[in-house]
Amino acid sequence: MAGNIKLEIVTPDKAVANEEAQIVMAPGELGEFGILIGHTPFLAALKIGSVRYVDSTGAEKFVFVNGGFAEALPDKVTILAESAERQEDVNVDRAKASLERARERMADQTRKDEIDFIRAKVSLERAIQRLSMADRD
Repeated sequence: MAGNIKLEIVTPDKAVANEEAQIVMAPGELGEFGILIGHTPFLAALKIGSVRYVDSTGAEKFVFVNGGFAEALPDKVTILAESAERQEDVNVDRAKASLERARERMADQTRKDEIDFIRAKVSLERAIQRLSMADRD
């Protein structure tokens, strides 16, 4: 089916994307999924990862999302994310520093607090995903 679908990616603070896309691929909790114009409506929980899409000009774009939800309608995809940033907005130095802090917290055997470990693991996953997305050309 030819045509573009409207894509909106929003966080509690800002709109990150609002444009036409040929296809949208998102990191669902149960696996990655793709949406084209005319898709059957559904809701899906998202995990930490990258939303990638092909814009109306054919350029591939990436947006990091920190979990959230996606709503697919036949003519529109709305992604509500806890936080999100475009590939070109990723601060690589900050992401690398976050990666190192998370690794250090996870390696610190003197801290046995399970909540701290879970937080460090999530921070590590976010940093890895952001750096992975930032390295794509």
